[in-house]
Amino acid sequence: MVQHREIWRRFFVVLGLCSLLLFLQPVMAHAAPISPFVASLHTYQELPGQTTFRSKQSLRDRTDRSWQVIVFKRYQADTLQGLYLRLVGFPGLVALDEQKPLKISTGSSLEWQASPELDPQTPSLPENAGQYNVAETMTALAGDIPLQIDIPLEGGSVAQLVVPPFAVKEWRELVAQVPGTE
Repeated sequence: MVQHREIWRRFFVVLGLCSLLLFLQPVMAHAAPISPFVASLHTYQELPGQTTFRSKQSLRDRTDRSWQVIVFKRYQADTLQGLYLRLVGFPGLVALDEQKPLKISTGSSLEWQASPELDPQTPSLPENAGQYNVAETMTALAGDIPLQIDIPLEGGSVAQLVVPPFAVKEWRELVAQVPGTE
């Protein structure tokens, strides 16, 4: 008799918990959604009359090396100085070939070259970093689609990064920003 009561008690406890979960599901559906991505679009007033918009992501290449991927543009007195992609690999693990352009592609037929170019405020970068002019690429992008970036490394090898759609979306939002509208 005691065994039957214990079985029924456990049954009703489980039934109660299931009912509670079913009741709370619609309530939780209206709560703030949890995003797997935290926006990293920032605006900086570096000097009077100088505004920089920046997006920063941490991505891994196809060989699991970590990269800081930074897209930024800088305005000086409402004049755009440039739109750049800066890639920073782990020191000692990668050395970029600073003379060769990046290849940026959509995985289909669209492909661009981004030439190495430093912004006026950056005199040089260490060997594990490179900076590229991506103005043409970013203005040509029509949607938030994944991109593949082929990064030329010293010695002739290439690191391949896949940029997810959420990062491309943020980059396109950055392109649309102008001083005074942030």
